[in-house]
Amino acid sequence: MIVELILFACTICLAFVYFSGKYNESYWKKRGIKFHTKNKFLGVFYEYVTEERAMFEVLGDLYRDYENEPAVGVGSVLTPSLFIRDATNVSHILQTDFNAFHHRGIENIEGDQLTESVIFLNGPKWKLMRQNMTPLFTSTKLKSMYYIMDRGAQDFVKYMKQHPEVHGGKAFDTMTTYCSAALVASVFGIGTESIFDSPFLKVTQALSKPSIITNLKFVLLNLSPKLTNFLGIKIFAEHEKFFIDSMRQVLERRDKEGVKRHDFADIALQIQKGGIMKDPTTGCEMDPTVGLLSAQAFFFFIAGVEPSATVMFCTLLELGKNPVILRTVQEEIDEAFDTHKVLDYDVISGMLYLEKVLSESMRKFPPIGYLTRQCVQDTVLPVGNIKIDKGTKVFTPIFQIHHDPKYYPEPEVFDPERFSKDGQQPLSDTFYMPFGRGGRICIGARLARLQIKAGLVHLLRHFTPRTLESGQIKFKKDSLNVRPVNIDVVFVPRDIKV
Repeated sequence: MIVELILFACTICLAFVYFSGKYNESYWKKRGIKFHTKNKFLGVFYEYVTEERAMFEVLGDLYRDYENEPAVGVGSVLTPSLFIRDATNVSHILQTDFNAFHHRGIENIEGDQLTESVIFLNGPKWKLMRQNMTPLFTSTKLKSMYYIMDRGAQDFVKYMKQHPEVHGGKAFDTMTTYCSAALVASVFGIGTESIFDSPFLKVTQALSKPSIITNLKFVLLNLSPKLTNFLGIKIFAEHEKFFIDSMRQVLERRDKEGVKRHDFADIALQIQKGGIMKDPTTGCEMDPTVGLLSAQAFFFFIAGVEPSATVMFCTLLELGKNPVILRTVQEEIDEAFDTHKVLDYDVISGMLYLEKVLSESMRKFPPIGYLTRQCVQDTVLPVGNIKIDKGTKVFTPIFQIHHDPKYYPEPEVFDPERFSKDGQQPLSDTFYMPFGRGGRICIGARLARLQIKAGLVHLLRHFTPRTLESGQIKFKKDSLNVRPVNIDVVFVPRDIKV
């Protein structure tokens, strides 16, 4: 009897998979859209789970294979899903028609408090939380916070000098250490020297090395947020107590001391003391509990540490391969130190060549490889006149657009002058989106960029990077990020008079 029941259940499951796949295929073919048939049920998620490749690389196959199509239908259980290939349609989704695509396609998980952040929230709750977080990222606030970043970068260089073993490789891990320390200083107000051997670093290391189970949870969350909630699956449960306890201690200490540091803890305390958050335009209300504020702090770690460390690592590996560019940026840094002795926000903002180098690094290696959105109202994409129904999920490429010679001639060449106002290749912002674009562009993009520049300036002042290559670049298997893994950077101390 048991065998018959198992066979019956298997038959039902196989039938569901088969007919769901046929439904997905017919859904798009009726609309005149080509359909990716490699796996009609799970689509690109099947390839991501079964192959040792990053998700953006799997999507890259579609970008190459359907060169003449504005979009390609893909399987995603029973959710109509579309890979958007045309850059004009991508811009339309992310910016022009943002009101129809403000949903990220994933949702916060009930009972998983750390998912109640601006990354996972949608609709009125996302809008209200973002409004209350935005004051942290104004030019005035960043200028006030820069001393924290600069001190952290100086501590980082001191740490590197005291630990010569980190000079000889594993540069990404070293950059992760710096970014973790810098974020803890900016978020929790904890001095950076202590973070180099703290529980926070262990958390960020765990987040940058997700297990197979964690990857499968993210796949399920993307495929079916409702099923994820129904099954009671939590993604960040193991970090919940640590972050909430840490946030509670920081808020209590900050309130008792009455000290202003112009960091996230200040904003969090201000929000908490303001009571219920309200948006009069939507009627949405949220109680700023310690759990909710902890989720926003946790957002810095999942969105800030690994992507920022990757940008620093990729910038250093390109500088290590391009000695002329390296020499030029080091000369700019040396001149700034010789002139100003101490670098403040205005000085580092005026380092134009460093800015171009960083922009080109994020063009070639954007910290995230693609974006997802879910349509919240029926609309039409301009290129191809594609009708998109409410509920449809879309994938928009970033890495592939950044590497398309149509938009960036010789895309594999590292050329900071692409971003020069006097250069030969004036670029449209339409095709450049390392932090996304539109209404859901990364809220912490300016903070991340400033933190990265602070670290690079002090690092390149005292060390020269040398790149160790190992054939064609391979990328870490990751659901979102872009990170080379078979290449490394070593650091040679510079002989300078400080």
